[in-house]
Amino acid sequence: MVTFSDQSGVTFQDPLPDAVDAVVIGAGVIGTSIAWFLNQRGVSVLVCDKGRVAGEQSSRNWGWIRQQGRDAAELPIVMESINAWESLARELGEDIGFTRQGVLFAAETDRELAHFEHWLEIAAQHQLDSRLLSGAEVDALITDKPGQWKGGLFTASDGRAEPFKAVPALARLLQKRGGIIREQCAVRALDIQAGKVIGVVTEHGRVRADTVVCAGGAWSTLFLANLGIDFPQLTVRATVVRTEPAPNIYDGAATLGEVAIRRRQDGGYTVAASAANEHIIGADSFRYFSRFLPALKSSARYLRLRPGNHPVQGLLPTRRWREDQVTPFEKTRVLNPAPSAAALRKMRQGLAKRVPQLANLAFEEVWAGMIDVTPDVVPVMDAVAQYPGFYLATGFSGHGFGIGPGAGRVMADLVLGRAVGHNLERFRLSRFYDGSKMVPGPGL
Repeated sequence: MVTFSDQSGVTFQDPLPDAVDAVVIGAGVIGTSIAWFLNQRGVSVLVCDKGRVAGEQSSRNWGWIRQQGRDAAELPIVMESINAWESLARELGEDIGFTRQGVLFAAETDRELAHFEHWLEIAAQHQLDSRLLSGAEVDALITDKPGQWKGGLFTASDGRAEPFKAVPALARLLQKRGGIIREQCAVRALDIQAGKVIGVVTEHGRVRADTVVCAGGAWSTLFLANLGIDFPQLTVRATVVRTEPAPNIYDGAATLGEVAIRRRQDGGYTVAASAANEHIIGADSFRYFSRFLPALKSSARYLRLRPGNHPVQGLLPTRRWREDQVTPFEKTRVLNPAPSAAALRKMRQGLAKRVPQLANLAFEEVWAGMIDVTPDVVPVMDAVAQYPGFYLATGFSGHGFGIGPGAGRVMADLVLGRAVGHNLERFRLSRFYDGSKMVPGPGL
């Protein structure tokens, strides 16, 4: 078993321009998608990343492109996004493993089935093909150890793809079409004149721009802190494995009690423990504790709090620096947390209990990533009022890979002052400061 490497060579080293129309901070799935749609609309765009394209959670996620179980406000954007992924899979000229094989949440109890049935009211509002299955129908999908399930929630139009292929492939096509991408180029600060954004200051120099979008994922809170903005976002560590080639018990993605599986293009499975995400306690844990209480209560069975040395939100984090100083972004180029041994044990136990045909598979690769999470477990997609010309797209709370192209299109049109086609009220930045009640999403 090997661990996920963060030492891949830098491949995007376009010369830093003097000026562009827009700068995107962060080359994960969200930032790359935003830049893609800006480029499609004739906007000159530079993407800067402190590390590398999709170096963090955008290549470390489960690879699910899931509409099922999403927050009511997110769902229409995710539905747009899965269609965009399907179109991009044809346009990219590279096989990213996109396929629609469905997503299944199996239910062991009547209570779980009732929870799923309640969410179907959201699906019906958008004519999504989600439906409840009987136990026999679940057994027909999962060809291993029948008789465990009361039923399940299934969306046949949901998909999957290979994250480590998909985002770099999109970046390569963006570059071919004129987008500028620079890895190992941390943005240290906004360049501000008369209260308005006029560009960015990177570790390699200044770039003029009328618009800057921060899509910094787990690092966004730290970047905003240096601007005097107290943004409540925490991170959750998720551990994932890649198995050796395996018997095909299901072609899609499924949550089966304690374990989640997703068929891979290489014939193995991506596996995770469905109740083993961990928050490593740091300074921001105390700073934002009260704001996160509703989310902690609703996700208590899925999340564990752990002491440790948090790589982003340590007990004494740097929150202020000058534009001529080396920043935390340059000190940690790629956030590469250690996998959780407890999560690996739970995966083994879950496979043995739920899908014994997969129980003894070799774990050929294991890794962890840091998921950026907001108090209500939905993202921010908004302008930052304090700094005209500055926009924020972060806090996608584990939904980023699936919603990426949809969010990218929305943000591109928001930046350009065009109609975005969706109600973004739920995603406004001001909800954290105007007394709004934090209502977490459905938690499916």
